[in-house]
Amino acid sequence: MSPSDPILAAPAPSRLQLPPGDWPSLLEGLCARFPRIDRAQWADRFARGRVQDAQGRALAPDQAWQVGLEIVYFREVADEPVIPFAEAIVHQDADLLVADKPHFLPVTPAGGYVRETLLARLVARTGNRDLVPLHRLDRLTAGLVLFSTRPDSRDAYQRLFRERRIEKVYEALAPALPPLAFPLERHTRLVPGEPFFRMAEVPGEPNARTRIEVIEAAGPVWRYRLYPVTGRKHQLRVHMAALGAPILGDDLYPDLLADGPADTPLQLLAKELTFDDPLSGQRRTFTSGLSLHL
Repeated sequence: MSPSDPILAAPAPSRLQLPPGDWPSLLEGLCARFPRIDRAQWADRFARGRVQDAQGRALAPDQAWQVGLEIVYFREVADEPVIPFAEAIVHQDADLLVADKPHFLPVTPAGGYVRETLLARLVARTGNRDLVPLHRLDRLTAGLVLFSTRPDSRDAYQRLFRERRIEKVYEALAPALPPLAFPLERHTRLVPGEPFFRMAEVPGEPNARTRIEVIEAAGPVWRYRLYPVTGRKHQLRVHMAALGAPILGDDLYPDLLADGPADTPLQLLAKELTFDDPLSGQRRTFTSGLSLHL
């Protein structure tokens, strides 16, 4: 089977355990749970057997909503935009695949992207349906993403992230901050903000920690090196904006831009990952081949 085979190129199905709700049917409940998906699209999926139970049996749209039932559905996006930037495989062995993700490419299916994702591309390229990302990068962030290549060793690598035993280094281009002394650390509390997809700093016990260094300090834009000690959503973007130096190309912080910079890359790069391999004990460092440019 070739890497371009449509079976390999198709994304894996999504799974959902039905939450509590008083909807009279599966169709009504799914329309309420996923308001961005048109009702006609859900009806069409049911008609083509693209909504199934955990055993792969097609479900009917008028079936009663059963709390706890696991369903499987296949995400489809009409006229999905093509991301004209290529990923690269930095490293591949029996247990790990390390990829260099370009700007604008999502790691996993989300929103209007299903096939144009790093995961779908790598599955099509390698033929390995067991690929699972061990962490995430924002769609607008470029750089290194680690994938587990087989289930047997997956948990050993996932523990690296759960136990914070992996060192991450990012680079960013942002406005100069001459009044501040570097290196510095920012410790704050981050919680979901408004709208729901943004994060906000609030008073309280810090749950987000970032160390910030300056690599180049020339002109109005400096090059920074960022070490996220924790891994909160949008942590680096929020911390840089709060210091008065929002990362170039950021359409969420400090202010939400109604029309984001669709063709301007967020100048944030996951540059390096270092860890002690949980299987071999070997010290491993991977470095992105990408770089940021004004």
